[in-house]
Amino acid sequence: MSGLLTGRLAGIRRRSSWMRRAGVLSGVLLLTAGGLTAVPATADEGPTVTTRYGQVQGKAGETANSYLGIPYAAPPVGSLRWKPPSPPARWSGVRDATRPGDPCMQRPSPTPWGNLAGPGTPSEDCLYLNVYTPAQRSLHKRPVMVWIHGGGFTIGSGTFYDGGSLASKGDVVVVNFNYRLGAFGYFAHPDLAGESSHGLSGNYGLLDQQAALRWVQENIAAFGGDPDNVTIFGESAGGGSVCHNLVSPRSLGLFDRAIAQSGCGFTLPTQAEQQRSGTAWANSLGCADVACLRGRSAEELLTASASPTARWTPIVDGKVIPLQVTDALESGRFHRVPFMQGTTADEGRLTVASTYDLAGRRLTPEGYPAAVRALYGERTDEILARYPLSDYGTPAEALGAIFTDSQFSCLQSRTASLAAGHTRSYQYEFADRNAMDYLNMPISFPLGAPHGSEIRYVFGNVSGTPAQNALSDQMLGYWTSFARTGVPYAANAPRWNLFPKVQILAPGAIAPSTTFPQDHKCDLWTRPAS
Repeated sequence: MSGLLTGRLAGIRRRSSWMRRAGVLSGVLLLTAGGLTAVPATADEGPTVTTRYGQVQGKAGETANSYLGIPYAAPPVGSLRWKPPSPPARWSGVRDATRPGDPCMQRPSPTPWGNLAGPGTPSEDCLYLNVYTPAQRSLHKRPVMVWIHGGGFTIGSGTFYDGGSLASKGDVVVVNFNYRLGAFGYFAHPDLAGESSHGLSGNYGLLDQQAALRWVQENIAAFGGDPDNVTIFGESAGGGSVCHNLVSPRSLGLFDRAIAQSGCGFTLPTQAEQQRSGTAWANSLGCADVACLRGRSAEELLTASASPTARWTPIVDGKVIPLQVTDALESGRFHRVPFMQGTTADEGRLTVASTYDLAGRRLTPEGYPAAVRALYGERTDEILARYPLSDYGTPAEALGAIFTDSQFSCLQSRTASLAAGHTRSYQYEFADRNAMDYLNMPISFPLGAPHGSEIRYVFGNVSGTPAQNALSDQMLGYWTSFARTGVPYAANAPRWNLFPKVQILAPGAIAPSTTFPQDHKCDLWTRPAS
């Protein structure tokens, strides 16, 4: 699951547009003089693969094999904190790859799906990835699907998402990984820019992602994957990351297709803005320079990073991310690979549930206008006229529709449209209105198909009604065929047409739509590009 958008309404108003969407000790790098580190294998049996950095021994499964906790970059600790990732050290012997690496620094994030951090203890030493392959051997190289996890750029881990079912059912190689989060991944400061030969600071989490993609290029063939057929896909902050890589010159040649789920095109701060806020944050810690901050413990920085004025997000720095995603898509300054993107039908309802029902209160008809006004100010009357309570079963559903349309559906429709001017562009809407029923959450209104509810369908981990199971099979087929050929196709499923048609993904009712912008009142939310 992705970041859960659990902030209070007032808090949401104060945050950036991206942040409205969502919700250990530092050490030193120890290398031998020759750059070799011996890592003994503890697994007695299991498949062994030779990577560029050494051998790894994974775990064999009935349908899929897994190789966990493989380092793709050196631990970003000590003097390497807030530095671009560097290659991992080589090792001698066979490395045990049956346990994942620790997640990156973050606070526990309990959700209905479990703790988004996944197993392990959050640590700065966290740049590890996992590889999942079908158990059955193949004479041909398989497509590679690289998952970028969500979590608002402050929480989450790759390991939270088991890629075994997707690998075996889709006949693909699946990779997921951790990347630096929060202050550790997105802190910007003039001192850091001064250290950089290109004058850059921030975006370390995005640079980690690109390091993982380079590792894939160098090593995935040993796992039976095709380095010339790599698809990046992700949800929420992971979907945003897909789009950031799509427009980043530094990811040239690292992937061949892209899938952004519920997270493309949000406006990012500039490096100058992030450096100003980073300087203020450092001053609040009594640090006038980065050297002081590097002397602080990871736990102290994590605690301080919860400041309500801090914004931990990727930035437009002119190099790693040259310009805003929407501007890049409009001008064609992006990697013109086949591009699939979409949203869920009820993205915003989980935000409302977290803010109200799960916090022990209800949104009343009387409170609905005030809730809208707290977020949209002078536009309130116009919005209320378009979202009258009479059109919805409850005030919570009405507010959820506003969140869905304003922050997800219409923005995704615009980015799909902009991309379609330059490449093959596909858009979907996941619309299983009973996708969350299995959780039996104590909520007074139907959650429908909220933010993140499509992920388990894509990964092949659904155990629901026959129609839901069939939808999962069809979606897994669409996603993996897109990874294989650049065209989403699934057996026993309707054809998926290029944008402007939008593929509605509902149990027993997959069909193209031509009214998506009207259905989501996008004339209200999408302004023409200047």
